Amino acid sequence: MENKKVLLGMSGGVDSSVSALLLQEQGYDVTGITLELFNANNSNENNTNMEVKKICDFLKIPHYTYNCEEQFKKHVIDDFIECYSNCRTPNPCIECNKYMKFGYMWEKAKELGCDYIATGHYAKTEYSEKYKRWVLKKSNVERKDQSYVLWNIPKDLIEHIIFPLAEFENKEQIREIARKNNLDVANKPDSEDICFIPDGNYKKFLENNSNIKPKVGNIVNNKGEILGKHTGLYNYTIGQRKGLGISYSSPLFVIGFNPEKNEVIVGEESELYQKEILVTNINLLLMDEIREPILVDVKTRYSSKVAKAKIMQNGDEIKVIFEEPQRAITPGQSAVFYIEDIVLGGGKIK
Repeated sequence: MENKKVLLGMSGGVDSSVSALLLQEQGYDVTGITLELFNANNSNENNTNMEVKKICDFLKIPHYTYNCEEQFKKHVIDDFIECYSNCRTPNPCIECNKYMKFGYMWEKAKELGCDYIATGHYAKTEYSEKYKRWVLKKSNVERKDQSYVLWNIPKDLIEHIIFPLAEFENKEQIREIARKNNLDVANKPDSEDICFIPDGNYKKFLENNSNIKPKVGNIVNNKGEILGKHTGLYNYTIGQRKGLGISYSSPLFVIGFNPEKNEVIVGEESELYQKEILVTNINLLLMDEIREPILVDVKTRYSSKVAKAKIMQNGDEIKVIFEEPQRAITPGQSAVFYIEDIVLGGGKIK
């Protein structure tokens, strides 16, 4: 095999560090890249850069750092704020993957003469004889699979993406490889938070970084009866039960919002279920358009199980009709469509 050049996104964690090692073992010519996305001057970013440089020096691979704060703010943080301003619940990782990790990073890869980009995501790419194109697939480990947050990448890029961790069954295997190869990050804990909100307090982040401020309004039911007060629409999400401060004859959940009247709408659990949804901002990876209804598996949030549904496209929207009504479907989240383990595409829930 000729020595293919690959640009690997590195975060200083065990996944991307072991990815570098695995790519080297497979004969790739690896270059590491770290994108400074948020607050490059803070100590966490600086520590990350030092850790990554240390790993790259140890593996004898070149490493580049690029400051992308401006692009990250425009494509990820501003979108995050805009969603909450309009009573939608965003998934910032999806925007980051589209614009930063598989957008900006691919541009840098081409500048550096690399044929491929790689990340430590748990997903797979391969050529499908059935569909006569490169496809994005779930990783071997359903529990760790991250294909849900990758539906929005450009389909022309799939053949240029390598996911070195696709075949692993669990995280301990990856940590073991790191230990055997004396990588310092072998026992580094996974980061679970949104990267630009390390303390997990997104409400405080919104109040400090946008025009969104606490604004008291009414909590009402579908009949318009006032049941209590809320502290600002952005503090609530579809399906929420705790923290409503309402006493009622049966448990109540957030089922919607009325931004014009600054109202949170609540209802009983049965009112949380939906049989049909509309999806916009479509990105199809397996075909250019859906010409006739298809039966697929649909995932409506990262942590949810797939549900069977029929999908049909009408212009720039897809209508999803579930076989069984689904609970707490949330506008702003993504609906991702699968045919078996292949990602057909996805879109934003309207």
